[in-house]
Amino acid sequence: MTRKLSRADRLVHHFDAALRTLVPGAAPASRPSPATRDVRDGPMETEERRHAAGLMRIHHTGEVCAQALYQGQGLAVGLPERRGQVEAAARGQTNHLAWCYARLHELHDRTSRLTPFFYVASFGLGVAAGAAGHRVGLGAVAATEEQLGKLVDKQLERLPRGDQRSRAVLRQMRIDEAHHAQLALEAGAMRFPTPVKAGMSLVANAMAASAYRI
Repeated sequence: MTRKLSRADRLVHHFDAALRTLVPGAAPASRPSPATRDVRDGPMETEERRHAAGLMRIHHTGEVCAQALYQGQGLAVGLPERRGQVEAAARGQTNHLAWCYARLHELHDRTSRLTPFFYVASFGLGVAAGAAGHRVGLGAVAATEEQLGKLVDKQLERLPRGDQRSRAVLRQMRIDEAHHAQLALEAGAMRFPTPVKAGMSLVANAMAASAYRI
């Protein structure tokens, strides 16, 4: 028989999830990285490698934001089935978080110093979305996955030609984001109006610009 988790248990669980998200390399991947041994980089100059690392830092930060959003929702929602849907979405993003960190490590670079700030802000938004109801919460999942997919599309065009390993990671992430968004919509997600999506896009662009440099 499965023991029902108390509120204290859930708080401990979410604290553990936050640490796994924020501590570089602490989030384990359940799927192997698309950047397998068979995927090899072409020649890249030092500046190209630095640029590639900046782009992957953006995606690592984006995945941190997604994790925080879903973890905030998981804390706010009351019904176990609703909480399960949100936590399943968070688990799907854990692979992306681990893949991006591994690629940053390969490029001998670091994660964004602004990660804790973005985590806290996204967690707060997640709590608000979770408290707003089932359709709004799932709508936040769908809209977030859509924004992450658009970000991937944009950065794929900006990657140096020789960076094939980052390209392999981002292409699989793009497939996964579209799948996660579709699952949320099929589960009854609210389709956010265009002005809300435009606002999310502005925030995503601001995050990308800052995470690339800092």
